[in-house]
Amino acid sequence: VQLQASGGGLVQSGGSLRLSCVASGFTLGYHAIAWFRQAPGKEREGLSCINTGDGGTNYADSVKGRFTTSRDNTKNTVYLEMNSLKPEDTAVYYCAAARMSTIMGRLWIPDGYEYWGQGTQVTVSS
Repeated sequence: VQLQASGGGLVQSGGSLRLSCVASGFTLGYHAIAWFRQAPGKEREGLSCINTGDGGTNYADSVKGRFTTSRDNTKNTVYLEMNSLKPEDTAVYYCAAARMSTIMGRLWIPDGYEYWGQGTQVTVSS
C-alpha cells in the first residue's frame, strides 16, 4: 500500500496550487483520504478529508473556503485545490488514508490514519 503526493512548489501569495495523492495497493471507495500539513516547529495540522465512497468532505476552519478536496476513483487519486494561498500556508503537505469505519470522529488526529504519503513542499512567498 502506498500513497504518492505531488504538486507542491513555490507560489506567490494569492496564487494557487493543486496537489495530487495517488493511491496504490488498495482501491478508493472504502477509505477516507485526508490532507495534513506540517510547518517547521509546528504540529501536524489536518486540513481536509474526503470520503472516497460518497464524496463527502470536511475542512478545517483555517482552509475552509480556500481549499477544495476531490477524488477521481477511476484514477485512484485525490486532489487538494488550494487557492488564495498565504505565506502561512507554507509547509510540507501530506496525504493520509484510513478506512472510513475507523476514522469517523477522529478526522484530524494523525494517529488515526494507517497510510501516509511522503509529503510535498509548498512554499508561498509574500
